Amino acid sequence: MSAIATVDNPLLKGQGLPPFADIQPEHVVSAMTQLLAELESELANLEANVTPTWSGLVEPIDRLSERLRWSWGIVGHLMGVKNSPELRTAYETVQPQVVEFYNKFSQSQPLYAAFKALRASETWNTLVDAQKRIVEAAIRDAELSGVGLAGEQRDRFNAIQLELAELTTKFSNNVLDATKAFSLTLTSPDEVEGLPPSWLSLAAQAARAAGEEKATPEIGPWRVTLDFPSYLPFMQHGKRRDLREKLYRAFISRASSGDLDNTPLIEKILQLRREKANLLGFNSYAELSLASKMAPSVDAVETLSEELRRASYDAAKQDLEDLRTFAASKGAPEGSNLQHWDIAFWAERQREEKFAFSAEELRPYFPLPQVLNGLFTLVNKLFGVTVTAADGQAPVWHEDVRYFQIADETGEAIAYFYLDPYSRPAEKRGGAWMDDCIGRAKLTTHEGTVATRKPVAYLVCNQTPPVDGKPSLMTFNEVETLFHEFGHGLQHMLTKVDDAGAAGINNVEWDAVELPSQFMENWCYHRETLMGMAKHYETGETLPEHYYQKLIAARNYMSGSAMLRQLHFGLVDLELHHRYQPGGMETASDVRQRIAKTTTVLPPLPEDAFLCSFGHIFAGGYAAGYYSYKWAEVLSADAFGAFEEAGLDNPQALTETGKRFRNTVLALGGSQHPMDVFKSFRGREPSTEPLLRHSGLAA
Repeated sequence: MSAIATVDNPLLKGQGLPPFADIQPEHVVSAMTQLLAELESELANLEANVTPTWSGLVEPIDRLSERLRWSWGIVGHLMGVKNSPELRTAYETVQPQVVEFYNKFSQSQPLYAAFKALRASETWNTLVDAQKRIVEAAIRDAELSGVGLAGEQRDRFNAIQLELAELTTKFSNNVLDATKAFSLTLTSPDEVEGLPPSWLSLAAQAARAAGEEKATPEIGPWRVTLDFPSYLPFMQHGKRRDLREKLYRAFISRASSGDLDNTPLIEKILQLRREKANLLGFNSYAELSLASKMAPSVDAVETLSEELRRASYDAAKQDLEDLRTFAASKGAPEGSNLQHWDIAFWAERQREEKFAFSAEELRPYFPLPQVLNGLFTLVNKLFGVTVTAADGQAPVWHEDVRYFQIADETGEAIAYFYLDPYSRPAEKRGGAWMDDCIGRAKLTTHEGTVATRKPVAYLVCNQTPPVDGKPSLMTFNEVETLFHEFGHGLQHMLTKVDDAGAAGINNVEWDAVELPSQFMENWCYHRETLMGMAKHYETGETLPEHYYQKLIAARNYMSGSAMLRQLHFGLVDLELHHRYQPGGMETASDVRQRIAKTTTVLPPLPEDAFLCSFGHIFAGGYAAGYYSYKWAEVLSADAFGAFEEAGLDNPQALTETGKRFRNTVLALGGSQHPMDVFKSFRGREPSTEPLLRHSGLAA
């Protein structure tokens, strides 16, 4: 890889919006090599001259870590949205040096000693709450990063960190490659019977992209892949049971064989995580993970999970029974013996009959521009902020990416965000996420004036792209996903904290960070919000009333099954990271099958290798933390309960409650413990009752 003169290297700009148009994979190695060399000497200089005060310790650390976060953050972002063989090679070349620097930085004895001295000093009480939380977190994080280790133990810890970084990246790449490697080209009309026009257009477009120049939605050929916008509708609507089975088996066996087999990686990752936890004095990786989360212990998580499991298990069992009866009543030979590849199909048929609509029928009412308009109207009403398009004011990484500005009540711009809405399976990983591009902070300029750096968020979805001249027509599920990611964005963008280390989502305990995102999903069912945005893309007609009533009725359709599914993932994750002994008699897959006995009503197939594509826990931040979705959902449902109590049809009450939510949950970020933040909004500790009520599972 040829080095590029570092003088003009766009990855070394170090501040402001990333100049995406100028950044190439060949910039990565030279930029990171130069940057890490500069940061090494800055760190050595800081260690030699550190003083245990806010300005002598925390501020210089912020400046140093911000430079690394800015450059390396862009590379990580592009790995997610613009992946390529060249970028991967560059990333893998410098990742070990980045990890080594992080280790050195987080294990710095002089900085750790200075943080402890600051906590013990006279000036401690002059710090504001946010600053105290930042110092406490820095001490804890240093301890969890091995600052207390010496000699061989420290060397081993650092080797583990390095190996884990490489293994998790490889895990993620294997899933991406395995997803990409599979496709079926369908050529006869009976193979696509039952599939909606939106899917036929997408599949014909995929076939054209794969070289079938003459492919059309009407006569094919059609290309189906394991990418979610292609896979899920096929499982829900494809009448050919044999093809559903083929797809399902391909989906659950992704990255479980050949060169892309993640099975050995799973064992190695779990073994290294356990060893790392033991080095730090914890009994398990789950205990290490919870040391920095809101949940006080593994027991507390298991207790909550069990409470929700008991509330949802019988309901899920009933869901399956009802589905079998329904399929049998339709003359399905498989009725009494439904298999995994039948569930989505028959659930969709039963939903259509029970609530007399299909998810597809609603698509024309949810064109993306209209949905954005509804979302922005809602946040204006609740939080008093105005969102406007700012396309063209920021460099983007793909022509479909949009840019927006958020202004406060006075009209002053306070934040910005990128939106990358559509699925691009060739270069973009699946799922949806929010990430921080620039964080809020009060900074002193060289001239000595103080300025507030405005936050910028990345919001990334994988919804159905515009096809054949139509706008992106969203499923209701995709609408909920957009609201969810926007909730994360709001916490990042509406923060009032001036210290970078606790602004927005920074320093928010991982299991509380889903509160604003899951909270926002509730508004998709709010009559005024939904009716305000659901307008037919051709006629402009508002969603007919009967559809709204059906959506509400269908909200809790199979909700026992949905909750049980999340609990299954969370409990498997916890068991693998708490009690499981890698290399013992039981394999990771055995653990999943064992836990499935009480957390699934249709046990996984013996050959189900879902764990091999479970990127959340093996390549993302959810290791021993997948339970966070449910933990935070208890908080978010209870938070929405405050709006229900105030009156969802009372504009003044909504504005007042919205203001309180903005001033606590959204504004305080990581400046206080999430339980204190929750109590300052709700006036009490959270209760599971609203979640069970919203799910239709309350006793």
